[in-house]
Amino acid sequence: MSGSPAEWFDDAQQVLFEAVVQPLMFRFDLSGVLEQGYEGTGWLLVGLLQLVVMLTLMRAFERWRPVEAVTDRPAVRTDIVYTLIHRLGVFRLLTFFAIDPLWDALAAEGRMLGLRPLDLDRLWPGITDIAIVSFLVYLVVFDFVDYWLHRAQHRFGWWWQLHALHHSQRQMTLWSDNRNHVLDDVLRDSLFALLALAIGVPPGQYVALVALTQLVESFSHANVRLDFGWLGSRLLVGPRFHRLHHGIGIGHESAGAGTLGGHNFAVLFPVWDLLFGTARYDGLDHPTGIRDQLPEAGARDYGRGFWAQQWLGMKRLVGKA
Repeated sequence: MSGSPAEWFDDAQQVLFEAVVQPLMFRFDLSGVLEQGYEGTGWLLVGLLQLVVMLTLMRAFERWRPVEAVTDRPAVRTDIVYTLIHRLGVFRLLTFFAIDPLWDALAAEGRMLGLRPLDLDRLWPGITDIAIVSFLVYLVVFDFVDYWLHRAQHRFGWWWQLHALHHSQRQMTLWSDNRNHVLDDVLRDSLFALLALAIGVPPGQYVALVALTQLVESFSHANVRLDFGWLGSRLLVGPRFHRLHHGIGIGHESAGAGTLGGHNFAVLFPVWDLLFGTARYDGLDHPTGIRDQLPEAGARDYGRGFWAQQWLGMKRLVGKA
């Protein structure tokens, strides 16, 4: 086999599209959106590759040295449903029909007004035109923005009512990353789509940025007793660093019980927490969840299955739960 990994991916995407996706699109009279279908095939392929890594490498880590025995299997199965929805393209399909047309219209309007993306990969000619360098520039910018968006999810009460679903898992596993309210995901993904348009991220690099970030996030939620050491835990977010963010009364509270805030918001690089004073290292693997789930705090119900969790999230948003 010859060629680069990018070429292998392109070949696999073409085969999957022609063998599976395109016939289905013709079958359901969707020939008018074949281009979008081909793009969706790329996301599907990325998701399948991610699932392979999760089911092999990450599950091996969880079996090797788990933080806790998993006793609530139904809750984990619900998390798997969320993961499959995201990684197999169902959520992308939703945004394609509901959100993408709006962003395309905004981008077209911007071009008519003479607005152009910043093209960050052209900041240093001769350096950032190297693919790996431009990718790293975009990765750092995305992660910086992600840090502040994550803090906003914990700062604004209305947003927390949606994001709280993510923190309600009492037994975190590698599947827990995608346990989010749909509105929370739509808002966050829409902001990143706008960011990508504003700074000129090429489509191929955008897919790679999302895929890499998702894999690291899945591993940082894994049920594994693993610390990267003093230096490593300050360079890359790992399971212990992120588990503290989910710790009851620690990760999402500041200045006393019930006050929104918390620690360890970084998604990839802990440097943001270190720079802005939100990093916390204590070498412990904390119980996860939200204080108001505890019996002594009222045992608030966040739902067991997908639909119950989504419905209760909407009720919290409007102050009815």
